[in-house]
Amino acid sequence: MSSTPRSRLSLYLDLIRFNRPAGWLVLVWPTLVALWVAAGGFPGWHLLIVFVAGTVLMRSAGCCINDIADRDFDRHVKRTTERPITSGQLGVKEAALVGAVLALVALALVLTTRWEAVAWSVPAVAFTILYPFTKRFFAMPQAFLGIAFNFGIVIAFAAVLGRVPGQAWVLWLANMFLVLAYDTEYAMVDRDDDLKIGMKTSAITLGRFDVAAIMLFFVLCLALTAAVLAPLGLGWPLWLGLAVAAAQVAWHYTLIRGRTREGCFVAFSKSHWIGVAIFAGVALGFALR
Repeated sequence: MSSTPRSRLSLYLDLIRFNRPAGWLVLVWPTLVALWVAAGGFPGWHLLIVFVAGTVLMRSAGCCINDIADRDFDRHVKRTTERPITSGQLGVKEAALVGAVLALVALALVLTTRWEAVAWSVPAVAFTILYPFTKRFFAMPQAFLGIAFNFGIVIAFAAVLGRVPGQAWVLWLANMFLVLAYDTEYAMVDRDDDLKIGMKTSAITLGRFDVAAIMLFFVLCLALTAAVLAPLGLGWPLWLGLAVAAAQVAWHYTLIRGRTREGCFVAFSKSHWIGVAIFAGVALGFALR
């Protein structure tokens, strides 16, 4: 329990990980790639604002749900003992209300787009709510997280085109592998604690093959992304972006091969730069096409 009383605003910002933007940055870049691909370039300020703000809001709501679900587990994990709910500074009902308000604001934003996008938002919310509970029984909860995280890609195509074509699902699968990679890095940070409390994670399931699997996930992500984007004629910016992303993957290997908490956490916290490189290649490629 923290000895110094904190303001409600400070607690709410801590609850939604406001000071740790890596969580929403890993979501926003693949979503923006999908938005640009669906629109054939810049999608307009309305959709750009809706999807950036919606991503931040839904990630924040997801943090509320996750902390409510994990409040009894978090007190046994070094990194999470001082989270507002776990430390008793925020009640469950209050945190749930914060999450509900954030999700409703995100829904209001999606309502300004096509009805198809609104329809896809329903399972997105359902998977976001269910994800924290999969860590009790599912050997690879990171895969479930990938499904929840990837709805931004599907909703982006639905908002622009009113449908979800095949290329959207390949991008969806590519980002599934990206989520498996960086969230397994994240799970490696807490592996010792998770083993003690009986939590299931991909880092525990993969065991000594964790590093090799993460590298494979990254390679599959880049290969599938290239397969979807290559036919679009985006030229050298796309290939430069993918090359920079691949260089970062090699850097990630140097960070995680020793399986230290510090190295794995740095790898996770910087993983959004892979998305930045790919998006930069896509956006510049469309601009110069």
